[in-house]
Amino acid sequence: MRAFEKSPPEVQELLLKPIKELGLKIEGSPVEKYVQKLYVELERKGLRAFRPATYLTDEWGCPSEQPIVGIPFYLADKKLAALERTMNDLEDAREIMMYLRHEAGHAFNYAYELYKTDEWRDLFGPFRRPYRDDYRPVPFSRRFVRHMAGWYAQKHPDEDFAETFAVWLTPRSNWRERYKEWPALKKLKYVDRVAKDVADKPPRRPIGDVDFTVEQMETTVEEFYRQTYPAEAEAIANLPLDSDLSDIFLKPSRKKRGIRSACEFIAEHRKEIVDKVAYWSGLRRPLVRVLVEAIEKKTDQQKLVIDLDRRLEHLIDVSAYATTLAMNYVTRGKFIAT
Repeated sequence: MRAFEKSPPEVQELLLKPIKELGLKIEGSPVEKYVQKLYVELERKGLRAFRPATYLTDEWGCPSEQPIVGIPFYLADKKLAALERTMNDLEDAREIMMYLRHEAGHAFNYAYELYKTDEWRDLFGPFRRPYRDDYRPVPFSRRFVRHMAGWYAQKHPDEDFAETFAVWLTPRSNWRERYKEWPALKKLKYVDRVAKDVADKPPRRPIGDVDFTVEQMETTVEEFYRQTYPAEAEAIANLPLDSDLSDIFLKPSRKKRGIRSACEFIAEHRKEIVDKVAYWSGLRRPLVRVLVEAIEKKTDQQKLVIDLDRRLEHLIDVSAYATTLAMNYVTRGKFIAT
């Protein structure tokens, strides 16, 4: 967990404090404006009676069958947000709204109990189907919309609906044209019709029960991050990547000018690489982050460099390489087959 060492001193002061004692609230916090933006979007879509409540918790979520949206606690404090940026790459404004629209989709489903109807079940599948974290998606399937990273709509019927709702809600998504001739369009039209049907109708379940609030989080900030660090991190750090990376990058040469440390180059583009690899491979983002950091560390150990005239080529190569490793893990359960 070397990232703790890289965090600013004022952030490190928070590490030993229990989260429940930090006095975190949505009201007046940096994340409040995004919640208000969500409500504006719902209003503009004609949903005048639906305003899902929100609360701070350990991660994005919506308790099953409860029309209430959980928001990660670190988004309510600038110092905690800085720590999250160091540890896991902080969500930017676009990503926060993507998560909010998705979770609002769950809340809408539960508030109007759509999942109990035959039509919902025929379109999306059985709501009671067990959840699986290791689901294997079918990349590029047109039966599902594309919103969150990792072909997330394919994880479960409930996620399929939430993703469909999020695409429908997103301003200027142009969903009718983008999903024209896709089977997924039928689902989007369903959301559009149902939203018009319930536009002014109070939800059957206006308020939901929370599951785990920030006031109940007894762990310290440091304990929280240690508990959420991927269990596979050590194995990823020890992957035999050296020979592959020496093909992608260069050995330093005294005669060669216009070079730069490959480690610094990857670090500069880490978030973009992680974002794209997670999106197209479907591998969990924390694992992708650890994988890219392992690549970064090994280039440093080998003292590899990039040719500045070929920087784009290097970026494409390392992104494709990381994506291939990620797809190996998704399909075979191993980054490197033996």
